[in-house]
Formats: sequence, structure tokens, C-alpha cells
Amino acid sequence: MRAIILAGGRGTRLRPFTTSFPKPLMPVGDIPILEILLRQLKAHGVTDVTLLTGHLAYLLEGYFEDGRKLGLHIDYVREEQPLGTAGPLRQLAGTLDDDFFVMNGDLLTDLDFTALMAHHRGSGAPVTISVYTRSEKIELGILKIDESGDVVGYDEKPTLNLDVSMGAYAMSPKALEKIPAGAYDMPQLILDQLSTNGRVSSWRHRGFWLDIGRVDDYSLANKMFAENPTGFLPPD
Repeated sequence: MRAIILAGGRGTRLRPFTTSFPKPLMPVGDIPILEILLRQLKAHGVTDVTLLTGHLAYLLEGYFEDGRKLGLHIDYVREEQPLGTAGPLRQLAGTLDDDFFVMNGDLLTDLDFTALMAHHRGSGAPVTISVYTRSEKIELGILKIDESGDVVGYDEKPTLNLDVSMGAYAMSPKALEKIPAGAYDMPQLILDQLSTNGRVSSWRHRGFWLDIGRVDDYSLANKMFAENPTGFLPPD
């Protein structure tokens, strides 16, 4: 089974850390977050990994090399110019003959990848999105206004429960067929799929999930990993 990892972003929200260091190599504990993810994928039957690289690609390539030290086969597709979160996948269209994973390279999660793929294959949809319910507190008073402009309700600093994409997908090869040349993002791929009456399935994860794109989330990821490393790292 193959996984395609999006590892080419500049990590601008984590600057200055990512000025000279690619975000997937940011350590959680003393292990790069991408290495944690790769170890998890191997434990769930992934044997082949394609890293889509861009920013500071040579550091990722130098660290992971051909993947042998992790018991994987890793190859690389390097962006010469930024192509968004889905644009680089165009280069793989026509080269894959089985379902595969696509995910961001900065996730800390205990997602059951085996269950995700089983659900995807059973759904018959070309794309399955992993979904997480995230609570976000709004630090503002939210007004409810009717059509005449009168205020009819007031909710002070509510907490909203939102279903969000985890940045982890199971896909079938046909999902790549319509990716256009140039910059193209994953949300647009999903919207284009829906606009042509295509199905998009979802798999709800009820465990732990964070991406480390924000400084606060990166700090929390380190805290959670330190408290329970075996919850994220499979046995050697």
C-alpha cells in the first residue's frame, strides 16, 4: 500500500522555526513529526511512500533517504514552484493502480489508518476525508439578526463544534484524473468532485488529532506526546 505525503509547504505560521527547517522535520519530543507519521503508516501496512517536497527539500531527502532505515521504500517528487496542496498529485496520475493515502506531513494523531482505508474501499467513493470535531471558542458576542435588522438573540462568546478536515485522505486512482496543470488545492479538488455529482465519503476520528501549523498547537503536540508517547508510536 502507498502513502503520498504533502511535505513541500513553507510553514509560514511557525516562523522563525521554519525559515531554515522544513515543518515535517520539526521535532515532537525528540522525533521529527513526519517520522512519527511514517512509523504509524508502516504499522498499518504501508510499504511505499512518495514525499512531495518543495521548501528545503534537500533536508527531507537527506534525513529520510530511501526509507530503508524505517523499513519503507521512499521516493520523492520535488516541486520546482509551489503547486498548492493537490497540484503536485497531477504528476502521479496514471502511475497508481490501487487505493492510497494522501496526507499532510505535519499531523500528530492516533488515527486508525487501516479502518480509514477499509471504510474508503467499502464506500465506493473516489475520495474519503478523515473528519475530526474541533471545539472553537469565539471570543466575541454573536448576534442573531432578523430580516428587518432587529436583534433577536445574543450569544456571548459561544463554543462552536465544527467538523474539520484532518488533512488525511484515502483516495482511488481516478480521483487524480481531473487535476489541472498549475496550482491547485485540496479543497478545490473536493469542491470540483462535488460539483460534478461525484461522491466524497468521510471517516470520523474520535481520538486525538493536531496539525502543528500554529505555535500553540505545536506546543500542545509536544505536551501530549511527552505524556503518552506509546499512544502515537507503534512498537518497533
